[in-house]
Amino acid sequence: MRFAFRAAGAALLFPMLLAAQGTFAAGTPKVGDVAPDFSLTSSTSAGVAGKPTTLASMKGRTVVIAFFPRARTSGCTAQMTTYRDQYASLFHGGKDVTLFAVSSDSASVQASWISDAKFPFTFLSDVNGDAGKQYGTWPAAGSGERRYVFVVAPSGKVSYVANFNPNDPTAYEALGKAINDAKGM
Repeated sequence: MRFAFRAAGAALLFPMLLAAQGTFAAGTPKVGDVAPDFSLTSSTSAGVAGKPTTLASMKGRTVVIAFFPRARTSGCTAQMTTYRDQYASLFHGGKDVTLFAVSSDSASVQASWISDAKFPFTFLSDVNGDAGKQYGTWPAAGSGERRYVFVVAPSGKVSYVANFNPNDPTAYEALGKAINDAKGM
């Protein structure tokens, strides 16, 4: 009887997990895949970086790659300000966790937004969609990146993929759990 209850509970939970993760574009890396490397211009509170940032340079750290459509739009502002406000708890204050916010905006647009909003994390400019194409986030219509979030474990493998809803508090809870799980991998 106990086994049947657990099986029934799992049967109910599994579709909910699939729904929370969303439907992904063809070519989107899956959990267990090696995360595709990229080389993009970065911006931080110090301004636009002089050399490109690569995912390969982050091996050994947990990396969160948050693709989003456009800087300063309502959904993107909700997502990034929540990341900022929960940075200490969600991203461990940057200790062994790196957050990359990736959009098709220019590095100078991102740097301006970082300065205005006081974001404590790194933005990456994917103007030509080079990273977005590798991660299945670059739309054919060119309307900006799709809002996907990937967690890459210290091993370099994808440990979490989600079609992220910035207005759903449970999305941040699931991301926090995924970050904690990846740090233990």
